[in-house]
Amino acid sequence: MLRKFGWFLIFSLASALVLTGQDTDDSGFAPFFDGNSLTGWHAMGQEDWHAEDGILWTEGKGGWLRSDQRYSDFVLRLEYRVTKSAASGIFLRSAEQGNPALTGLEIPLLDDAGQPTDLHSTGAISGAVIPLYSVGRKTGEWNQVELTCIGRHLTVYLNGNRIHKIDFDDPAFVFAEHRPLSRVPKEGYIGLESHTNRVDFRSLRIQALKPPA
Repeated sequence: MLRKFGWFLIFSLASALVLTGQDTDDSGFAPFFDGNSLTGWHAMGQEDWHAEDGILWTEGKGGWLRSDQRYSDFVLRLEYRVTKSAASGIFLRSAEQGNPALTGLEIPLLDDAGQPTDLHSTGAISGAVIPLYSVGRKTGEWNQVELTCIGRHLTVYLNGNRIHKIDFDDPAFVFAEHRPLSRVPKEGYIGLESHTNRVDFRSLRIQALKPPA
């Protein structure tokens, strides 16, 4: 009986971690934003990115902010908040030139708390995969994101809820709007989108599971 209880306790603890997201231990993670400058990043398009007092923010005039380095396998953690009617996004494995949502993939970040989910709502794999839940928070509230990209697999947590666990090569994604997810490259730049109105980011941390290219 004691042994059964022990296994039940272990399973319960593991299940709790899955339901609430991964633990908040940041050991092994490196800062991905120094809190006061755009060091380590490069603005593509409009020069409307700002950094001060631990917050990285965009005015929403267009373009994107890309990492100086390329990444293949990594875990990315960050927090964001939107203003009214704001739209932004996170780009993964994108190329330097061209639309980063098409050369890699995009996870939209919108002012759409409480709205039904679709292929372009907060947390979607834009044009390809609908998030499992609508868990984005209201305007002005901070949201927590964790992205784990390893090989052909991507797992996404938003505010402690797992909203994606996908294989890019799954035949289900052959008919995505832009192109099959199987065309997502093995490495590329990480980016933040400037699209509509102000969006703030903070606490950006990354764990590179392979050396940056």
